[in-house]
Amino acid sequence: MTETKLEALRRHTVIVADSGDIEAIRAFAPQDATTNPSLILKAARMPAYADLVARAIDQGGGEVGSDDGRLDRVLDHLAVAFGAELTRIVPGVVSTEVDARLSFDSEATVAKAERLIGLYRKLGVDRERILIKVAATWEGIRAVEVLEKRGISCNVTLVFCLAQAVAAAEAGAFLISPFVGRIRDWNAKVTGKTFTAEDDPGVLSVREIYDYFKHYGLATIVMGASFRSKEEVEALCGCDRLTVSPALLDELRRDVGSLLRRLDPAASRAAAIERIAVDEKAFRWRLNHDAMATEKLAEGIRLFHADTEALRRHVGEIMHNRPRTA
Repeated sequence: MTETKLEALRRHTVIVADSGDIEAIRAFAPQDATTNPSLILKAARMPAYADLVARAIDQGGGEVGSDDGRLDRVLDHLAVAFGAELTRIVPGVVSTEVDARLSFDSEATVAKAERLIGLYRKLGVDRERILIKVAATWEGIRAVEVLEKRGISCNVTLVFCLAQAVAAAEAGAFLISPFVGRIRDWNAKVTGKTFTAEDDPGVLSVREIYDYFKHYGLATIVMGASFRSKEEVEALCGCDRLTVSPALLDELRRDVGSLLRRLDPAASRAAAIERIAVDEKAFRWRLNHDAMATEKLAEGIRLFHADTEALRRHVGEIMHNRPRTA
């Protein structure tokens, strides 16, 4: 019997579900799962997860603290509640994102990460099952360096260029998430071109990062993210991990045919690749020099913040409309 593209992909790459929808993830039996504010917002609006939202409100509202911070505490509990449910479905790790407002505050990022891990611990979820997602700013990467030394594994997200990727790896990040689709979007808008999977700038960026990591023996996992088509996914067959939406996973499952491995560590080690410096000055200069990476990093942080604010309003409205107990 001929295998599906999804089955072929699994032979070379660890599949990660990119969703907050627990039932959608269950259907594809991935190794890991990732969430972010946008995905949590979408899931929190589904009637199927009303009880989960209510439980987070009860837990966060019961914590000691000011009224002003109550909603933030509830959102922490909500993110952890979804993550804890996902750990019951996937055998590997689940990523939970730090508030985008903290992207330029290393100390606050570390404190928030430790709080989230503490909430997971109260639900019986070991820290080994959780990755804390942190934006790939210089300050975020410095927070990752501290967290990794404290035994909290991190997923550095919103990666758009090699400098971000290398800085994260040299800080000891467990995993990085280069955003394929958003890189393609920027280049398509600026150039007016239509790209195939083979000349897709997002695909080429992940291949460059993968080759660099394997060539120099960097242990950090490369996980392509933010896909616009199954062809982009197929073009990165062989990448350490790929986090893919349930919709694209379904397309791959329905498609039958051969799938060649496109990324191979042996080929990367044999390539001629120049090493780059990523101290703070070099990092900031390289990022500033890359218009796409600069714009998409800033935009990504703004969008995650906007979705967090929308989630805050959604949960706040539910809290406001709940019947008061005597």
